[in-house]
Amino acid sequence: MHELFHTDLTVSELTSLIKRTLEEGFYGLKVTGEISNFRPSSTGHWFFTLKDANAQISAVMFKGSTWKVDFTPSEGDKVTVTGNLDVYGARGTYQIKCESMEKAGQGEILALLEARKRRYASKGYFDESLKKPIPSQPHRVGVVTSATGAALQDILNVLNRRSPSLDVLVLPAVVQGESSATSIANRIMQANSLLLCDVLIVGRGGGSLEDLLPFSEEVVLEAMHESEIPIISAVGHEIDWALSDYVADLRAPTPSAAAELVSQGYLDLRQNLRSLQAEIQKAMQYRLTLATHQLGKFDTRQIHAVIDNREYLLANASQNLINAGQQKVRETQARYESAARELQALSPLAILARGYAAVQSESGTLIKSKEQATIGNVVRLTFVDGKRTAQIKE
Repeated sequence: MHELFHTDLTVSELTSLIKRTLEEGFYGLKVTGEISNFRPSSTGHWFFTLKDANAQISAVMFKGSTWKVDFTPSEGDKVTVTGNLDVYGARGTYQIKCESMEKAGQGEILALLEARKRRYASKGYFDESLKKPIPSQPHRVGVVTSATGAALQDILNVLNRRSPSLDVLVLPAVVQGESSATSIANRIMQANSLLLCDVLIVGRGGGSLEDLLPFSEEVVLEAMHESEIPIISAVGHEIDWALSDYVADLRAPTPSAAAELVSQGYLDLRQNLRSLQAEIQKAMQYRLTLATHQLGKFDTRQIHAVIDNREYLLANASQNLINAGQQKVRETQARYESAARELQALSPLAILARGYAAVQSESGTLIKSKEQATIGNVVRLTFVDGKRTAQIKE
């Protein structure tokens, strides 16, 4: 090896020797540092510098590996990368070729979450038997999330489009930072204590592992477990997970998906009504078409003849009814006049008119015999044209 340094080498040969020595001797590296000068290329590769207080080294992560990173690096991020040394002979430089990247300390966080997941699973918090059904047509939906976040707007837009009549109650909470877990848990408990809604959507938009940590905190898991209101966990994007997803009654991959789930019953109802309306219109059109077809089988002259005959019979029946009514009126009038004459003949006035008089005592009692006419009593005589008084003599 000592002789190698005295060997006459070309630049390419020396560079090749350095490349082979470094790449074969430095592999499986795990390096922690701060990202600086982050430069993503149009082809999907990431170029950046990894540094600490005393040194820096160039780094590259090719497109074939970047898709595995669940966050977008930015200036100042402290990360841990794994990879190998790579020598770029054309410039005589070396760099770390990164195969994976995570936020510094992410491994400890994942270990903590895994331990917490096992603990709550052993307590039965994830049991399917505890999952409450999500109402198909809730009257009011509660949303626990940031009042200014994009997740809330996504939820409101979906609900307004799919079920505009559905009542939505926003329960604003802090979803990132030290106080966020307590804020989320308090909102869940508030909704339950006041029975504010029929179903709760609890979540936020995507973020790093640290950003989603509040939804894995014990206070949030406890509040979800104690909730009498069914809860849909909607944390992050498709690939994001939090422990709240396991405790909740249903997990939605995104906030928009959660809104679609709670509004699906109303959407189905609207579609069923449209289908029913279309079926009714189709049935009516079929009957009209059938009636038109059947009507076309008849001779119009025959139809007019039948109608004319019915009109003639109707006219005769009408006239007969009128004649019968008039005859009935005449007969009734004759019976009335006859009864009136009979009543007139039996009238007391008619008897008085023939020269008779009615005799009554002073008290008004009708005197019908001489025994009732005591001598000396005064009586009243009623004639057809008036009254007189008299005294009984003999």
